Order: sequence, then C-alpha cells, then structure tokens
Amino acid sequence: MSPCCRNTPNCFPMTRTIIFTFFTLALSCRTPVQEMESVDEDPVTEQFVRANQYMQRRHQDHIAAFVERVGWTAHTTPSGLWVVIGHPGTGAAIDNGDRVTFSFESLLLDGTPCYSADEQQPKSIVVGSGGVEAGVEEGLKLLKEGTAATLLIPPHLGHGNFGDRDKIPGNMVLIYHLKILEVRKG
Repeated sequence: MSPCCRNTPNCFPMTRTIIFTFFTLALSCRTPVQEMESVDEDPVTEQFVRANQYMQRRHQDHIAAFVERVGWTAHTTPSGLWVVIGHPGTGAAIDNGDRVTFSFESLLLDGTPCYSADEQQPKSIVVGSGGVEAGVEEGLKLLKEGTAATLLIPPHLGHGNFGDRDKIPGNMVLIYHLKILEVRKG
C-alpha cells in the first residue's frame, strides 16, 4: 500500500475511480481516429485466390489430357467435374434425399487403386447428406438407375490439398467408375 493510503480505509476503490476517470477523460479528449480506407482486396487473399485458380486450371488440363489419351467422350460441369457415360440408365433420376445404392472403384489418375465396393457389397448413401466426395454427390445427381459412368473428380471436389490421409494423397485427381444399382426416392 502506498504511504498516502495508510490511514485511508477506502484508498484502493478511490484510486481505481481516479485512474478510471483519468483514462476516460484522456480517451474522450483524443481526436477521432480516421477510418482506414477500404482496400479492394487483401493482397494475401488475392495471392491465395490466384494460386487456387492456377491449380484448378492445371488439374483441368491434366484431366483433359488423360481423357484425350484414353479416347473417352466426356462433358464437364461448371464446377469442374468430368462425366463419362458408359451405359445410360433408364430408371429413376437421382435427386437430393434419394437413397442410392451403387458399386464403384476409385483410382488415382495414374491407375493406382484406392477404394471399391462391388455389387455384392455395394455402397448406399442418401444424396445430399454427405459421406462421399462432393464430386461423387454432384455426379450422382446427373445419373439414373442403371447408369454405368466414370467421374473424373478434381481435388477441390474430392479430398483437397491433404487427401484422406490413407490411400488418397493430397492434391490428386480421382477416377470413379460406378454403376447405379438402385434408387429409392426420398
């Protein structure tokens, strides 16, 4: 305790009040802070955007070269998913909320196998609820029951920069050969 407060029982609360008043007055007497001019783009964010755009173009170029090399006829969605229809289905179209059962084999662009599910033990999902890559969900909604198709999924619609930390390395294009076995409307 300071020497001036020794005989004053309420010294600490009084000191706090004086300090608070001093800072309040000091802050209220300052000239107003001018707002920073708004900057159109943060340079770091802009660099990340440009780098991502470059990587997406590079992946699209790799997929295009692969499709040309193997002689497939494919169409591309606005998101960058490539779809090759091997056998068109005649059954029900797939929408969000539908339970879809399908067999598949996933590979890296170099042919390395990743995951699969055959017709005896197929994969079953409710479309729109996750559980598969965004590119698979998008592709499923373009297909019908009975369709056999191949999806070429760029990393931003698959496992991104980090992969799945098991069989799919980061920044890899995936090939999904799949066949729609059943569509139960949701």
